[in-house]
Amino acid sequence: MKDILEEIVANKRLEVKASKELISLDTLRRQVEKKIEEEGLKKRSMRDSLRNSQSGIISEFKRKSPSKGWIHEDAKVMEVVPKYAANGASAISILTDYKYFGGEQNFIREVRSKIETPILRKDFIIDEYQLLEAKMIGADAVLLIAADLTQNECSTLLRQAHELGLEVLLEIHDEKELEYVTPEVDMLGVNNRHLGTFHTDVEQSFKIASLLPKEFTLVSESGISKPETVKSLREVGFRGFLIGETFMKESDPGEALKSFIQQVEA
Repeated sequence: MKDILEEIVANKRLEVKASKELISLDTLRRQVEKKIEEEGLKKRSMRDSLRNSQSGIISEFKRKSPSKGWIHEDAKVMEVVPKYAANGASAISILTDYKYFGGEQNFIREVRSKIETPILRKDFIIDEYQLLEAKMIGADAVLLIAADLTQNECSTLLRQAHELGLEVLLEIHDEKELEYVTPEVDMLGVNNRHLGTFHTDVEQSFKIASLLPKEFTLVSESGISKPETVKSLREVGFRGFLIGETFMKESDPGEALKSFIQQVEA
């Protein structure tokens, strides 16, 4: 079976290389330094938002997936994301990969000034360049995927993200990747979707829950479609729940989120 993650990361390396040819790393770094000088390192904390929330829902703007194709091709970020924020999302994940997920970096740039909710840049980050991009477009947090990186690469990117005022959601899939977890990690996610095959099983979060350090803000990602599942996951220590397709497959994702949260908090 084809390893989808391997294919995506190979393509991401080509994308980053092409981006660097348009705007060099040094030029982008200077642009970010200027932005930080003007605005400071103030950020909206995704970790604090999840800790203080009764629902902990991270609603995702996701138009497409490699396994299912288009989920909601005509979804408009300026219609969906502000409604997510207004209807109680603790944080909002925005896909910025175009080829496999129908995302764009401009999605974050467009909505940043419209909402106060923390925004996670969801992508396959393998290079400092992408962290600088995330800072430029207004993300508050980034995803680092253990399966994409060596431990040294992950540690370096984590440090670089923090230097830019970005929080990090470190994603693991199984107990073997617990060796990537260090005290500096802001949030620890368990992806219920195997990124090689894209098979999803929410039981993965329950299976690994007892092994996860409880001092971290724990996030369960993918495959969550029922409020009852969120309630059960909270009982074993999770505080964040990343949900995309459940909302995005509906004609009005924001209303779907509102109804879901009402059931979680009931």
